[in-house]
Amino acid sequence: MGQNIKLRKLKMKDLDSYLELNRPEREFHKYNGPYFEQLTLNELEKLVEDYRKKFKSGEKDIKPGKMIVNADNDELIGSVNSYWKSKETLWMEVGIVIFNEKYWGKGMGYEALKIWISEIFNENPKIVRLGLTTWSGNKRMMKLSEKLGMKKEATYRNARILNNKYYDSISYGVLREEWVL
Repeated sequence: MGQNIKLRKLKMKDLDSYLELNRPEREFHKYNGPYFEQLTLNELEKLVEDYRKKFKSGEKDIKPGKMIVNADNDELIGSVNSYWKSKETLWMEVGIVIFNEKYWGKGMGYEALKIWISEIFNENPKIVRLGLTTWSGNKRMMKLSEKLGMKKEATYRNARILNNKYYDSISYGVLREEWVL
């Protein structure tokens, strides 16, 4: 169902496209944690310029996580990330965003997150569990989590506010021994 994708680090040649695809008016911002403060266009431009300076100074790994790209033409599709929820208990959280809307509904999120979760488990043999947290207004992310075999572990009722309406925060998880994709 999905197209041929790969995960890789952000590159200097991506920066103009990254800026365009992450502009504040892009559709994905309505679903990707819209209850958090968003970057303004000026802040986004400054961030991209900072990335550019770091690349020019020789840095290569300037942005956490990886970019999701079309393996056929190297076009940016989105990004995946991870962070420690509890280093002491070997629990990480993962995240994904498909910011290039022309790839929505094509199985990209499933393919990318499947690769990313496998990569994290393979590269970090001590990690016991991976979690993913979304909100009840993002039905596609909830379906994706379940399609990947993650279990719904927690619902924090009325934990997110958007446009004066309350939504639940929903947490999913998968244990290493459950990961079979």
